[in-house]
Amino acid sequence: MNLEAVWSQYSAAIRSFLHSRVADTNEVDDLLQEILIKTHKNLHQLQSETSVKAWLFQIANNTIIDFYRKRGRAPAPSPDELWYNENESNTEHVFERCVEPFINALPEPSAALLTAIDLQGQSQKEYAAALGISYSTLKSRVQKARIELRKLFEDCCHLTLDKQGNIADYELKPGRCKKC
Repeated sequence: MNLEAVWSQYSAAIRSFLHSRVADTNEVDDLLQEILIKTHKNLHQLQSETSVKAWLFQIANNTIIDFYRKRGRAPAPSPDELWYNENESNTEHVFERCVEPFINALPEPSAALLTAIDLQGQSQKEYAAALGISYSTLKSRVQKARIELRKLFEDCCHLTLDKQGNIADYELKPGRCKKC
């Protein structure tokens, strides 16, 4: 097992995991560095490559616990430290500007469908009635179009999703994305 390969595969997911539990980006960077060091020191002890992800996230979780234990002895944080700064980049907002070009890259029926439903906010029932198709048929088409859209995003970027399926973090694939 190679540290560089392991780290390149899982660092974005670990960063996202840290962001979900620690508000300060500088603290996240410090914790990520600490996890990298622990991984470097202990990677040789890992017995199975299939458990790398679980092992890394256990290290991350323990590092977060240690971070808050140490912090418990420190003075209470100021309100500014509890949430992200407003001027920081938010993954969701980064992708907002990309949605329309990606939708436009879909085949015309899928693009028109997602533009009406997701961008313009038209209800699926109204759209189905306007097309003269059943509501369940339209729901299937919307689901298929969203899968096509997700594939376009995944062709462009490595995505890390949170528990709700929302994009938590991303990493551009080199030379692959020209849509946004």
